[in-house]
Amino acid sequence: MNRSLQFLLLATAVLFSQMARGQQTTSRRDSVIQLYGVVMTADSLRAVPSASVIVVGKGRGTITNNDGVFSIVVLKGDKITFSSVGFKDKTIDIPHNLAENQYSVIQLLVADTNYLPATILKPRPTREQFERDFANTRIPDDEYEIARQNTDEQKRRALLAILPADGREAVNNQIRQQAQKYYYAGQLPPQNIFNPLAWAEFIQAWKRGDFKSKN
Repeated sequence: MNRSLQFLLLATAVLFSQMARGQQTTSRRDSVIQLYGVVMTADSLRAVPSASVIVVGKGRGTITNNDGVFSIVVLKGDKITFSSVGFKDKTIDIPHNLAENQYSVIQLLVADTNYLPATILKPRPTREQFERDFANTRIPDDEYEIARQNTDEQKRRALLAILPADGREAVNNQIRQQAQKYYYAGQLPPQNIFNPLAWAEFIQAWKRGDFKSKN
């Protein structure tokens, strides 16, 4: 008798649980709302394209099209935030007591105006001071001037003297030294002090200022 009573109580509990679950599913299905509408400016009633329509706390949303129209599935009681650059955010609540599963809104956004501090422009006291400041103002170099400076021979020589050689240059220099060593193996290499071409290159380098102190 006790076992029969326990079985009856267990079956009753399972039945009520399934009924409650079904009611929750039906209630949740009935709470789904198709929210649609248009977002416009409050002053001129023009469409606001690419405005964000966010369901607060749900991590989902949508944006308006070029005509300001949007459509999104929400639940009764959700909070919806409308936002766009240059406008103040607006949050609305979806009513709990909607009789239908559709809800339309025409949301107006108010322009968010930022006032910057005033800037007063004053001229130079005298024409002579303006001409002096104008002549001494340094204008930043453009891309053409930077390219011209980078191709200047004197600047390239100065960079060549201070910049370390890369891997390819180091290998080529090592190969040239080994080739010269093997070429003059068993004999004295020529001395450039008696080479007129070397003296001519030395004189040109002296005139260019290659041996001047960089400091």
